[in-house]
Amino acid sequence: MKENPTQSLPGIPVLLGCLAAGALAASGFFGGVASNHDLGIVLSLLLGAGTFFVLFGLYKIEPNQAAVLSLFGRYIGTVKENGLRWNNPLYAKRKVSQRVRNFESGKLKVNELDGSPIEIASVIVWQVVDSAEAVYNVDDYETFVHIQSESALRAMATSYPYDQHQDGQLSLRSHAAEISLHLRQELQERLADAGINVVDARISHLAYAPEIAHAMLQRQQANAVIAARTRIVAGAVGMVEMALAELQKNGVVQLDEERKAQMVSNLLVVLCGDRGAQPIVNAGTLY
Repeated sequence: MKENPTQSLPGIPVLLGCLAAGALAASGFFGGVASNHDLGIVLSLLLGAGTFFVLFGLYKIEPNQAAVLSLFGRYIGTVKENGLRWNNPLYAKRKVSQRVRNFESGKLKVNELDGSPIEIASVIVWQVVDSAEAVYNVDDYETFVHIQSESALRAMATSYPYDQHQDGQLSLRSHAAEISLHLRQELQERLADAGINVVDARISHLAYAPEIAHAMLQRQQANAVIAARTRIVAGAVGMVEMALAELQKNGVVQLDEERKAQMVSNLLVVLCGDRGAQPIVNAGTLY
């Protein structure tokens, strides 16, 4: 089912014509009653009934709105001209808004890729681009959008970890742009058959579930401490290597392996400036 544009007549001229015909029918009816002219009365009644029937073909279309026309269950076409319009009074007319709409999903509790329970919610921006598909391919396209959005959000949340554990790994917390793009593509695939275009989809709420939030905070703090220590030691080792290379290059002093190891140990202790780095230093010296 695809949208088929169809024509309609301007409604104002039809309305004016109906008013004129109604006035003529009323005048003929009262004139026929006054003159006791039965044929005039019958013709006036028929004209009035026809005018009243024609009025049922009038309908109004606002900007960014479409009217889906059908005749006894058969799709006729879609009218998008704004203002007062007129079509066959027998046509059923269902109006569909094509304005951009948005909603925020409720907070969902799901397990991320590593199995930790998290709370996640999203904001979905969408609009109807094919009125015929929206009306005839699904029963209620607004409910369809809401349910499929939650389903897509659950599927996306289980595909990524909450935090990044490896270099280059996508995570829910650190790669908002990539996650939003994935969510939008996932939604577009699910809603394409309903004539819906997903304009934007972004995570609006992301947190660990309350029962593990405190434990996850402690883990994040521990990871931050380990990362900081690792960076300090890596920087110190690089500086020691550079110092030894410069000494050998300039021929300032000749060191044997034992004195070189002792010098490396002393430099690492001074540069790291942390008793926690001593085990690493000692291990390096022994090696």
